[in-house]
Amino acid sequence: MTGQRDRWAELTGGQAGERYARRFARLAESGHDIHGEATFCAALLKPAARILDAGCGTGRIAVRLAELGHHCIGVDVDPSMLAVARRDAPTQAWHLGDLARLDTLGLDPGFDLALAAGNVIPLLAPGTEPAVVRQLAAALSPGGLLVTGMGLDAAHLPLPEPPVTLAEFDHWSAEAGLTLRQRYATWSGDPYYQGCGYAVSVHSRSAM
Repeated sequence: MTGQRDRWAELTGGQAGERYARRFARLAESGHDIHGEATFCAALLKPAARILDAGCGTGRIAVRLAELGHHCIGVDVDPSMLAVARRDAPTQAWHLGDLARLDTLGLDPGFDLALAAGNVIPLLAPGTEPAVVRQLAAALSPGGLLVTGMGLDAAHLPLPEPPVTLAEFDHWSAEAGLTLRQRYATWSGDPYYQGCGYAVSVHSRSAM
């Protein structure tokens, strides 16, 4: 751990796992598609890809991607979220760890895709964002993809104002050797436009 409290922990006290799981269970019961992120990522991948779900939470996305035939590893800093993931999918690999120190977890690199959905980037510990982007980039295989989803305004964040701008995120990604390939406004692939409140970004690591 870095010793610095992340914004998610400040908001939840590290006790949000069951509440978060119930929220998505209610959405699924009401007929909502709760697999948009997994569907988006699966469309980018070849069969049986290696995926790192960074900030995996309760494992909703990683479990769905595994159901679709991919090999998924989840990492999260919140034990209450991982407790749900381990209960619901005990045969999958779940790791408790700080994304800013991903290299200390002993994971084999060479992932085809690393995913940071659910406002993972804006909810990191302040000041650790560049390090996390570097760690995720380093975990990718040449040509591998970093897929992120992040709110850009208060309406799309559990925060009064966005702590991270898209320009900052793109700068950190470029410094980590990543190139922006695609950007959308939703996980459904709606076109991104300047000033919209959410961004789904696909960056790739150099194939060299």
